[in-house]
Amino acid sequence: MSYSLLIQFRHFQIVNKRLLQRCLSLIRLRPYSIGDGDHFQRKKIDMQDRAARGKAFKAKLIRDFKQTKEKVEEIIERENIWTVPNFLCIGRIISTPCLSYFILSQDYQVALWLLGFAGLSDFADGWIARTWSSQASKLGSFLDPVADKLLVGTLFLSLAWVGLIPIPLTCLILVRDVLLIAGASYIRYRSLPPPITLARYFDPTHATVQLAPTLVSKLNTGVQLALIASTLAAPVFHFVNHPILEGLCYLTAVTTLAGGFSYLVSKDTYKLLRKKKISP
Repeated sequence: MSYSLLIQFRHFQIVNKRLLQRCLSLIRLRPYSIGDGDHFQRKKIDMQDRAARGKAFKAKLIRDFKQTKEKVEEIIERENIWTVPNFLCIGRIISTPCLSYFILSQDYQVALWLLGFAGLSDFADGWIARTWSSQASKLGSFLDPVADKLLVGTLFLSLAWVGLIPIPLTCLILVRDVLLIAGASYIRYRSLPPPITLARYFDPTHATVQLAPTLVSKLNTGVQLALIASTLAAPVFHFVNHPILEGLCYLTAVTTLAGGFSYLVSKDTYKLLRKKKISP
């Protein structure tokens, strides 16, 4: 072998060695690049985990809110208010200003007929609620006395305006009814679990208390309606200022005071409604 060939072989050997070293250096650098990729990948996965935890936290908040609302709904009894007795009570409330208009217009005969229909509706709603349990409601126990007191108070005011009923008796009845309504409103406020808002306070489907009129109060309502009916019939059948009407006025005053006192001493005037707690 000649000397020139040896030199060329030696040169190729050095070049191959350098190429090999360069390749090895590139191979050694490659894991670092892969490591950087893993770092970005881990960072991306961590961001995805944070987003997933955020969504899970929001879902938990919504779920806890719904569970809290359901627990509140378990405390507050919701009921069906669209019953026949409730519609009759509302009809009686609507007929009240019509009765007042006919009395002030001194059309006593029409007012007497309309009062008869109002009395029949009062009897009918109580009978339906007692006969069919599906038609009874806690709202009805509150709406029925309210309708009665609104009807009686308006009629007494109208009859006192035209001079058929003494004004002191009308004032006595109105003061008692205002005090009873104020007491019922306070009981409603105290029986409503927090948060107490106007929307929930006036929501008729949230039944929190059931009212129960006393026997004396029922008797007083009957006496008041009898006085109103007799007073309306007096100008129609010509017995105005009859001694019987004067006696009814005194009896109404006595039963009005006795009925108001019975609400103060009776323990069964109202009943707070609470559902049984559901075991977790």
